[in-house]
Order: sequence, then C-alpha cells, then structure tokens
Amino acid sequence: QVQLVESGGGLVQPGGSSRLSCVLSKNILGIGTMGWHRQAPGKQRELVATITKVGSTNYADSVKGRFTISRDNAKNTVYLQMNSLKPEDTAVYYCNARHDYYTHVEYWGEGILVTVSS
Repeated sequence: QVQLVESGGGLVQPGGSSRLSCVLSKNILGIGTMGWHRQAPGKQRELVATITKVGSTNYADSVKGRFTISRDNAKNTVYLQMNSLKPEDTAVYYCNARHDYYTHVEYWGEGILVTVSS
C-alpha cells in the first residue's frame, strides 16, 4: 500500500528549477533518516541526497551546490529543491525513509519523473 505520497516533477527546461515533496503516512512512527534516490534511463539507481532527523545532510557529488534537501518533522515531510537543472538530471526520483531504531526497515515512494529538456 502507499506509505509515501510524492508530488512535483514534470518537464523543466535546462537551467530551471523544480521542487519535489514527499509526505509519509501518519501512522508511520519513529522515522530517522530520509532521502531521495533517482534512476535515469539505462542507468542504475543512485543516491541523490539524505537528511537525518536532526538535519545533517549528504549529497551526491553530481548535485552538490544545485540541490537542497530539507524536512519538516512536524509534518512528516521531506523536500528536494532542484536548481540549475541539467539534462543529465532527467530521471525517476524516489523518496525513502527509514526507522530511527530499526534502520533496515525502509519505506519507498512510487517515484516521480523529472524531465529536463528544451
């Protein structure tokens, strides 16, 4: 069943911006680190960014300085702000979250397609 509800995505011109949102089901408790992954056509899925419960972030080298991950713990929501988008950013983006204590228990969104093209 749907555990994470993603929104955003779509077609964006190179150099443009887009913002993704992901809301966890309210019955999911004890979430720790949250993050975003992506999978481009013909490529393996890769980590984009993560953010811990206390706000520590990590980014893939390919998106550093362009993407920003953030979260609102009260709303059980994680965001990904994407700026200066490039055609190589085109991919299906997946939101995920893991339990704070049982870290091998993870939840995944269904994925949102982001297409960067002129």
